[in-house]
Amino acid sequence: MPLQESGQMYLETIYILSQKSSTVRAVDISEYMGYSKPSVSRAVGLLKSGGYITVDEDGHLSLTDAGREMAKKTYERHTLLTQLFIRLGVDEETAAEDACKIEHDISDKTFEAIKNHVIRYAGTT
Repeated sequence: MPLQESGQMYLETIYILSQKSSTVRAVDISEYMGYSKPSVSRAVGLLKSGGYITVDEDGHLSLTDAGREMAKKTYERHTLLTQLFIRLGVDEETAAEDACKIEHDISDKTFEAIKNHVIRYAGTT
Protein backbone atom coordinates (compact mmCIF):
# COMPACT_ATOMS: atom_id res chain seq x y z
CA MET A 1 0.00 0.00 0.00
CA PRO A 2 1.61 3.28 -1.07
CA LEU A 3 1.80 5.90 1.65
CA GLN A 4 0.52 9.42 1.32
CA GLU A 5 2.79 12.33 2.21
CA SER A 6 1.29 12.61 5.70
CA GLY A 7 2.00 8.94 6.42
CA GLN A 8 5.60 9.42 5.34
CA MET A 9 5.87 12.42 7.66
CA TYR A 10 4.56 10.41 10.61
CA LEU A 11 7.01 7.59 9.93
CA GLU A 12 9.87 10.07 9.62
CA THR A 13 8.85 11.64 12.93
CA ILE A 14 8.73 8.26 14.67
CA TYR A 15 12.18 7.51 13.24
CA ILE A 16 13.61 10.84 14.45
CA LEU A 17 12.06 10.46 17.91
CA SER A 18 13.28 6.86 18.21
CA GLN A 19 16.83 8.10 17.63
CA LYS A 20 16.46 10.37 20.67
CA SER A 21 14.56 8.07 23.03
CA SER A 22 14.06 4.35 23.52
CA THR A 23 10.28 4.79 23.54
CA VAL A 24 7.95 6.76 21.28
CA ARG A 25 4.31 7.37 22.12
CA ALA A 26 1.52 9.09 20.21
CA VAL A 27 1.74 12.08 22.58
CA ASP A 28 5.42 12.50 21.62
CA ILE A 29 4.43 12.67 17.96
CA SER A 30 1.67 15.14 18.76
CA GLU A 31 4.10 17.43 20.59
CA TYR A 32 6.84 17.13 17.96
CA MET A 33 4.58 17.77 14.96
CA GLY A 34 2.18 20.16 16.65
CA TYR A 35 -0.83 18.03 15.67
CA SER A 36 -3.86 17.23 17.80
CA LYS A 37 -3.97 13.96 19.68
CA PRO A 38 -7.03 12.73 17.72
CA SER A 39 -5.23 13.39 14.42
CA VAL A 40 -2.17 11.48 15.60
CA SER A 41 -4.33 8.66 16.94
CA ARG A 42 -6.04 8.27 13.56
CA ALA A 43 -2.70 8.28 11.73
CA VAL A 44 -1.26 5.72 14.14
CA GLY A 45 -4.22 3.46 13.47
CA LEU A 46 -3.75 3.73 9.72
CA LEU A 47 0.01 3.12 9.94
CA LYS A 48 -0.59 0.12 12.20
CA SER A 49 -3.19 -1.39 9.87
CA GLY A 50 -0.87 -0.75 6.92
CA GLY A 51 1.90 -2.75 8.60
CA TYR A 52 4.26 0.21 9.07
CA ILE A 53 4.25 0.33 12.88
CA THR A 54 3.42 -1.79 15.88
CA VAL A 55 1.94 -0.57 19.15
CA ASP A 56 2.60 -2.48 22.37
CA GLU A 57 0.29 -2.77 25.37
CA ASP A 58 1.85 0.36 26.93
CA GLY A 59 1.23 2.44 23.81
CA HIS A 60 4.86 2.47 22.66
CA LEU A 61 5.25 2.71 18.91
CA SER A 62 7.84 0.82 16.89
CA LEU A 63 8.58 0.87 13.19
CA THR A 64 8.26 -2.40 11.33
CA ASP A 65 10.91 -3.22 8.72
CA ALA A 66 8.70 -1.65 6.03
CA GLY A 67 8.07 1.40 8.22
CA ARG A 68 11.75 1.82 9.03
CA GLU A 69 12.70 1.56 5.35
CA MET A 70 10.19 4.26 4.37
CA ALA A 71 11.16 6.49 7.31
CA LYS A 72 14.88 6.24 6.59
CA LYS A 73 14.28 6.96 2.91
CA THR A 74 12.24 10.07 3.71
CA TYR A 75 14.72 11.24 6.36
CA GLU A 76 17.70 10.80 4.02
CA ARG A 77 15.94 12.80 1.32
CA HIS A 78 15.07 15.54 3.77
CA THR A 79 18.55 15.89 5.23
CA LEU A 80 20.42 15.68 1.92
CA LEU A 81 18.14 18.15 0.14
CA THR A 82 18.27 20.54 3.10
CA GLN A 83 22.09 20.44 3.11
CA LEU A 84 22.20 20.96 -0.65
CA PHE A 85 19.89 23.99 -0.51
CA ILE A 86 21.91 25.52 2.33
CA ARG A 87 25.09 25.09 0.29
CA LEU A 88 23.35 26.85 -2.58
CA GLY A 89 22.81 29.85 -0.29
CA VAL A 90 19.27 29.24 0.96
CA ASP A 91 18.70 30.05 4.63
CA GLU A 92 18.30 27.01 6.90
CA GLU A 93 14.58 27.44 7.64
CA THR A 94 13.61 27.86 3.98
CA ALA A 95 15.93 25.03 2.94
CA ALA A 96 14.27 22.64 5.41
CA GLU A 97 10.75 23.71 4.40
CA ASP A 98 11.49 23.28 0.69
CA ALA A 99 13.22 19.95 1.24
CA CYS A 100 10.15 18.76 3.13
CA LYS A 101 7.93 19.62 0.16
CA ILE A 102 10.19 17.96 -2.39
CA GLU A 103 11.17 14.82 -0.46
CA HIS A 104 7.75 13.23 -0.95
CA ASP A 105 7.38 13.82 -4.67
CA ILE A 106 10.84 13.43 -6.18
CA SER A 107 11.43 10.15 -8.01
CA ASP A 108 13.97 7.63 -6.75
CA LYS A 109 15.93 8.06 -9.98
CA THR A 110 16.20 11.84 -9.66
CA PHE A 111 17.04 11.70 -5.97
CA GLU A 112 19.82 9.18 -6.59
CA ALA A 113 21.23 11.46 -9.31
CA ILE A 114 21.21 14.42 -6.89
CA LYS A 115 22.74 12.28 -4.14
CA ASN A 116 25.51 11.06 -6.45
CA HIS A 117 26.20 14.63 -7.57
CA VAL A 118 26.45 15.84 -3.98
CA ILE A 119 28.77 12.99 -3.08
CA ARG A 120 30.92 13.55 -6.15
CA TYR A 121 31.22 17.32 -5.96
CA ALA A 122 30.62 18.19 -2.34
CA GLY A 123 32.14 15.08 -0.80
CA THR A 124 29.30 14.53 1.66
CA THR A 125 26.01 12.75 2.15
